[in-house]
Amino acid sequence: MPPEHITIAKEEEANKDPLEGVPSKYHQYTKVFREEEFNKLPPHRHYDIRIKLMEEGPLNSPLYSMTDAKSATLKDWLRDKLKARKICPSKSSISSPVMFVPKKDGSCRLVVDYCHLNNWTKKNVYLLPCLDNLMAQLCGAKVFTKLDLQWGYNNVQVKEGDKWKTAFHTKYSLYKSLVMTFGLTNTPATFQHFMNNLFKDLLDVCVIIYLDNILIYSKNDVDHTKHVHKVLWRLMKNQLFCKALKCTFHVMLVEYLGIIVSNKGFSLDKLKIQAVQEWPTPTKVKEVQSFLGFANFLQQFVANFSHT
Repeated sequence: MPPEHITIAKEEEANKDPLEGVPSKYHQYTKVFREEEFNKLPPHRHYDIRIKLMEEGPLNSPLYSMTDAKSATLKDWLRDKLKARKICPSKSSISSPVMFVPKKDGSCRLVVDYCHLNNWTKKNVYLLPCLDNLMAQLCGAKVFTKLDLQWGYNNVQVKEGDKWKTAFHTKYSLYKSLVMTFGLTNTPATFQHFMNNLFKDLLDVCVIIYLDNILIYSKNDVDHTKHVHKVLWRLMKNQLFCKALKCTFHVMLVEYLGIIVSNKGFSLDKLKIQAVQEWPTPTKVKEVQSFLGFANFLQQFVANFSHT
């Protein structure tokens, strides 16, 4: 009888028709959506993530215990990552533990706990875009296309000479990551810098980007077709790929970063409204700060917010 597994969140699932939902006028960019392209190690780029240590510190952590079901799932995860060439065996002198993090849908995501490594890593201060500024660029736009990058952060390699620092240990062996992963302190800044540079001439003209979320916007359908061609061509040229089922083409209303965007303006996604309604009463300073930050985000959607 095969060992019991836990339900793990799958970043990507196989799709029989990689061009499903993609308008025929964009089928010349088939490579951007082809499944076989996803399981390749991305090329080295100028923006490969660097891990600069400020000084030597405690960079090893104990192995976390796992149930038999989690161990079986871990073994499958390691097999898939090795096959996709995203990780490889390591002999590093430092290592971080792996753990399963629960998601809202009941599944789990396997992550590496880089807490100790992050504490001794020099921080990349490149800023992420301000949501207000992104939304301001969409005023007057009537047609939208949303693209979701396949593999997200994994599209950037770890810089040669730094890969040993990404080492993580499991009950089965020691491995290192060849690509940038969730959990490294400078991952968001590095990825945003990469994407901004790649589309710098199109930013605030017909494209806004927040990490791996690309939104193309135009005032009419003719211009929009030209804009989408430009973006898809650039993705193909730079070996970046999208999941067609997660993309939306030529629509007048789209959800982007939890905000409903249309030619009539912006509104809040129902899940955001539900989050406010179900927000638990804060009991700690950090929880109060979190709520105030979310409230500050909401004020742009609620009339007379300061008086409520």
